[in-house]
Amino acid sequence: MNRLPDRRTLTWRSWLQDMIADSYERVHIAGELGINPATLTRWAHNESHPRPQNLRQLLKVLPQHHTVLLSLIQEEYPTFAVNDMQPRESEGTRVDGIPNEFYIRVLRTRATTPGIIRYPTLGNLILEQALKHLDPDWVGVGISIARCLPPAHEDSVRSLLVDLGRGSPPWSQNMDNESMLLGAESLAGYAAVSARTVTISDLFSASTTLPASVGMWERSAVAAPIMLEGKVAGSLLVSTVLTDYFTPEQLLLVNDYADLVALAFEPAHFYDPQHLQLQVFPAQQEQQPAIRGFRKRVSDIMRMRQPISIGQAERLAWQQIEEELLQLQLTKETIEE
Repeated sequence: MNRLPDRRTLTWRSWLQDMIADSYERVHIAGELGINPATLTRWAHNESHPRPQNLRQLLKVLPQHHTVLLSLIQEEYPTFAVNDMQPRESEGTRVDGIPNEFYIRVLRTRATTPGIIRYPTLGNLILEQALKHLDPDWVGVGISIARCLPPAHEDSVRSLLVDLGRGSPPWSQNMDNESMLLGAESLAGYAAVSARTVTISDLFSASTTLPASVGMWERSAVAAPIMLEGKVAGSLLVSTVLTDYFTPEQLLLVNDYADLVALAFEPAHFYDPQHLQLQVFPAQQEQQPAIRGFRKRVSDIMRMRQPISIGQAERLAWQQIEEELLQLQLTKETIEE
């Protein structure tokens, strides 16, 4: 019989740590949960955060400890509800596929939306649905589109522009003001160049070999290429505050939503993968001084280069920022050498 810690200092993690000190119990509980025993150990040592459904399953696996364990879990997660076992279909949160009604809505919106606003209109519509679907418990997920920034002089694509996003806390609900450029240092960039979906279950694991520029709250992430006829328009990037968050079913959903996002782009926005020569870009916070002046750049370009559309002016402004950030990164690397 395991001795539990003093109740005054007891948390569900310390409780679990004592419970799985016995290797047999650790393997048994992990097997019942369908996870790796190492994941169970990381939960116990506060090195990762389980998904709500994992905690509910833990309560089912240990029914004799239900009352105490539930109380301890709710001390760390006050909104945790043991009876919230089923997804709310009315909110589009089924994990077995995108609702047919939403496909119809996307197709109708695409057919009736003018081309000039098609990308932001369809992009935001799909991101909002994807967020509800992939984060039904509001645990903390950020979803964004990283699209190929058109090259300035018919050269290769050098960066992906993140300019649309949706999130649940700690991310902002509307992430449109968190624009940035991503490149070879990012998971989104790797997915676009390789034209395949990639995922990292623990961004801080020493065994991680994929490129990933880790944001402030990210602990696991998946990126899926946005494709049409073998060409790539960018990536759909999904990040979360929890490690080991994405189930096989959710990874399929990310791919499905990436396919839907492709409808927001025109054929000219897709590039052969070999034309993506992504460069390395500075971290998001280092990009902000250049990005903060974006609207002024657009105004200046429109004033100096008439006649020009606002879409053309915005593209030129981002190309200017891209060049400045590449020079900034080059200066950094030179100094570090």
